[in-house]
Amino acid sequence: VQLQASGGGLVQAGDSLRLSCTASGRTSGSYAMGWFRQAPGKEREFVAAISWHGEDTYLADFVKDRFTISRDNAKNTMYLQMTSLTPEDTAVYYCAVDLGENFWVTTWLHADGIDYWGQGTQVTVSS
Repeated sequence: VQLQASGGGLVQAGDSLRLSCTASGRTSGSYAMGWFRQAPGKEREFVAAISWHGEDTYLADFVKDRFTISRDNAKNTMYLQMTSLTPEDTAVYYCAVDLGENFWVTTWLHADGIDYWGQGTQVTVSS
């Protein structure tokens, strides 16, 4: 499975941005998808995840009221709608896949058992 993230860019504080992540390759089975981010000089952190059918989502506390995660399985694509961006959201955002129908929060919180990682897309928020 290959993951292609896109949609990053330079925006101003308060703006919105939508990231996309498209899976290709051996995508015939079910899989959960999610986002992580890593800011300069900081460790990678979990942002959001969504189950195969989209009925379960989990978002980090610091983005719950501002970000929305969704997916379109017909397009093998996941989205992260980000609103009210702040400079603290500046980071490289990575998408990831956990194969299977199960949706384990611990998998995503600790990046434990993630099967595939995509390349990052840079989000920069100016003040």
